[in-house]
Amino acid sequence: MALSITADCINCAACESDCPNGAISVGDDIFVVNADKCTECVGHFEESQCVAVCPVDCIVPDPNRSETREQLQEKYERLTASA
Repeated sequence: MALSITADCINCAACESDCPNGAISVGDDIFVVNADKCTECVGHFEESQCVAVCPVDCIVPDPNRSETREQLQEKYERLTASA
């Protein structure tokens, strides 16, 4: 499933530069994840880089966007096909 950022975000921006898909950006109050671009780093890394660098553990699975590892791999392939 895609990831989301909770209200506990402290806007440190550590996650934004570590996202290989450019799925994280500044929102109105906190950083946000574009679920259409988030592959949880499938295709890039073994673990989600944003989760690994977040100092407050505010990046969690999005309960509204359930995706299997295979679906995340397919999304990665679509996102990188034109790159």
